[in-house]
Amino acid sequence: MQHAGLMTLGTLLLPYISLGKKVQNVGLQLYTVKDAMLSDAKSTLKALSEIGFKELESARSTKGNFYGLSPKEVKSICNDLGMTMRSGHVHIDENWEQSIEQAVEAGQEYLVCSSLPSNGQTIDNYKKVAEIFTKAAEDCNKAGLKFAYHNHDYEFEKVGGKILYDVLLEETDPKLVLMELDLGWVVVTGNDPLDYLEKHPGRFPLWHLKDMKKEHPESTEFGKGLIDIKKMMQIAHSSGMKYFFVEQEEYANDPMSSIKHNFDYLMKLDY
Repeated sequence: MQHAGLMTLGTLLLPYISLGKKVQNVGLQLYTVKDAMLSDAKSTLKALSEIGFKELESARSTKGNFYGLSPKEVKSICNDLGMTMRSGHVHIDENWEQSIEQAVEAGQEYLVCSSLPSNGQTIDNYKKVAEIFTKAAEDCNKAGLKFAYHNHDYEFEKVGGKILYDVLLEETDPKLVLMELDLGWVVVTGNDPLDYLEKHPGRFPLWHLKDMKKEHPESTEFGKGLIDIKKMMQIAHSSGMKYFFVEQEEYANDPMSSIKHNFDYLMKLDY
């Protein structure tokens, strides 16, 4: 399938790609190094800055939304290290209002719902979830935040020939309810991220850049799996992507070695 609409916009200035077409401002989803963050958040953030990561996305942990640090602490530490806590994964639950307050204190731009707030693989339930997302997005908007939802694989199941993820897209205001596209999970389900990026331009300002094994649905280091990383970076800005976060959940050796590999892989890309 040709994606000419996306590619013809490739002459726009790309915030992540210099004139030499090199990737810049690489982000990381901190769930990738969650154990290290829980053990020593400050030292881990310093190590990430030394690798070269610039944008961060947190994920709720057993020590709260910022791994035991207060929102003001994490903002200060990141600023000192030349990084930005751009986004955060939370749940829409009894702590929702607190999560919004903390995101504002941390200087975040986005607040991302990391899983469905209502269970049930039915069209009616996804319509119900769309209503929940609309209310959550309104809450975020009042606080000066942008709301998004992060997909997995199960949202791409079909019911009566209808992809459930499409229900979320169709039943919500594209200017209010944004999406964080996890490229790895989309490809694993047999779908092409480019199809969604082309059909819904600007709907996916956030990406999870994740490579997935060919043999079974587990994440792997860049260049070892199914994702065409180079192609995705080529159409990044023209698709409406503003920030991307490297994410990996399984590792060949250890998390830090894997993310160093992934960072270096991006730095060597030439397109």
